[in-house]
Amino acid sequence: MEYLLPTLREKREVDSLIRDTLDKVLVLRFGRSSDAVCLQLDDVLYKSARDVSRFATVALVDVDSEEIQVYVKYFDITFIPSTVFFFNAHHMKMDSGSADHTKWVGTFQTKQDFIDVVEAIYRGAMKGKLIVSCPLPPDRIQKFQLLYKDV
Repeated sequence: MEYLLPTLREKREVDSLIRDTLDKVLVLRFGRSSDAVCLQLDDVLYKSARDVSRFATVALVDVDSEEIQVYVKYFDITFIPSTVFFFNAHHMKMDSGSADHTKWVGTFQTKQDFIDVVEAIYRGAMKGKLIVSCPLPPDRIQKFQLLYKDV
């Protein structure tokens, strides 16, 4: 999917995309192009990119790139794929019932699930909110367990 969606491997590329994407939701998928689950998510993102193009921009971020490790540590990307959302250079958070509101972990089951999430984030951002509620029913939200080290 790297050839279908823009893939970012340098910190300055990510910085500039975050800074320069105005009045649209920026969707950054952190993952690997060789991972099967990432490829499944990339397929959903690619198929949805045209439908959300009026209010969202989608890009892939390669977590194996040395320069990107700053973002991997900052957003605590321990599970891949992880999807992070921005609006006008502000990190958008989503309450999906998990302990971590900073990112979406895993894949979306359907194209419509992704569109619904991005649309909810866009509508919330347009109202000035920095955190929105997940529009998906709980059975379609991936479950994972957070592990804390040295706590």
